[in-house]
Amino acid sequence: MANKTSQHILNTSANLLGFCLIVMTSLHITNKSETTHMDEFTSIISIFLIFSCFFSFLSIKTIKESLEKKLETIADYLFGMALLGILVIVVFTALDLIN
Repeated sequence: MANKTSQHILNTSANLLGFCLIVMTSLHITNKSETTHMDEFTSIISIFLIFSCFFSFLSIKTIKESLEKKLETIADYLFGMALLGILVIVVFTALDLIN
């Protein structure tokens, strides 16, 4: 096995994906999606998290060690980009800059 981080990436990405879907749903229920760009940013982050889940799952299931390492690295980078996106949304929300 490579770094054995794929299991952690898969678990955390799935949890954060659920959180992003709750945020998008709450924005649509409160009709704030029409006045902010937060749902678009959250959708992009959700896509990164979905692909992170996908590549980490493939990394866990693959037999070839070299392919496992590559898939895990891809999942790791996608997860890192999603975390940076979540950070941007939190900062924008705190500063009330998304309008």
